[in-house]
Amino acid sequence: MDDSRRHMGAPYEEAFKKDAAGIKAPVNNAPEVEGRKNMVIFEARGVGYRYDDDEALSNVSLNVHAGERLALLGANGSGKSTLLKMLDGLIFPTEGSIHAFGEELSEAALRDDGFSRAFRQRVGFVFQNSDTQLFSPSVREEIAFGPLHLGISLEAADERVEDTIHILGLQHLSDRPPYHLSGGEKKKVALASVLAVGPDVLLFDEPTAGLDPKTETFLARLIVQLAAAGKTIITATQDLRLVAEIAERVIILGEDHKLAGEGTPSEILGNRELLLAANLIHDHPHRHNGIEHFHPHSHLKDHHRDEE
Repeated sequence: MDDSRRHMGAPYEEAFKKDAAGIKAPVNNAPEVEGRKNMVIFEARGVGYRYDDDEALSNVSLNVHAGERLALLGANGSGKSTLLKMLDGLIFPTEGSIHAFGEELSEAALRDDGFSRAFRQRVGFVFQNSDTQLFSPSVREEIAFGPLHLGISLEAADERVEDTIHILGLQHLSDRPPYHLSGGEKKKVALASVLAVGPDVLLFDEPTAGLDPKTETFLARLIVQLAAAGKTIITATQDLRLVAEIAERVIILGEDHKLAGEGTPSEILGNRELLLAANLIHDHPHRHNGIEHFHPHSHLKDHHRDEE
């Protein structure tokens, strides 16, 4: 099998049978994943957050279940990235609470070395801007950093690095400095550095922002494969096309920073009034036979920016 076919996702199955990279085997374990979906791994209750005097999130309550593919959908500034960072313990609610795996996720809890190590191994965050999480001299060292930092033996870390490089097709980049790579290549390396730790939960912040169509397709297919392998996937995005491909449940955050709606992708994407109210689509007028018509258009992903 050549690497180009592996890169585009069709035969990921053989690669994902390897457990060394933290990806549970086998890929086709749908009954096991379905059986876990009653397990609540994140619980947010009345969560709010303020950046100084600016409200970013207001009175948000939700549950996230093990093995589900959840999309946090919202326009720029709605608070979706803020919520994602709170689920990763990077920031903490200014009101309300978040529990993770049955324990309150707080600044005090993460000061406990045991809790912090366990949480960081179970939850991985892939940032919108890959440059914020890439710092090592080479791709190989970047991928090895997480496992070694968590105390995994050098031999086991090397095995994880090799398997992750193979899964993501990074062999030709393994000795190059990450800062010399293209945007799509950096995204793959950032994802590889997270996967090598073996997390149960993957948080993606605007994963397709700035990517070329080939890398977008690669990433969307990979997310679906990871979910099939048992991972819980939470994605913050305003890319309606991505939501249709990767999500099974969608939560919309409105421009008032509150929950505006929830449903399946087909229910949410078919609700024109909800999408208009959340500023995720807008009507473009045109005239036909002297009559003005309006058609909805989505906010395309190339308008993404770090705003939250």
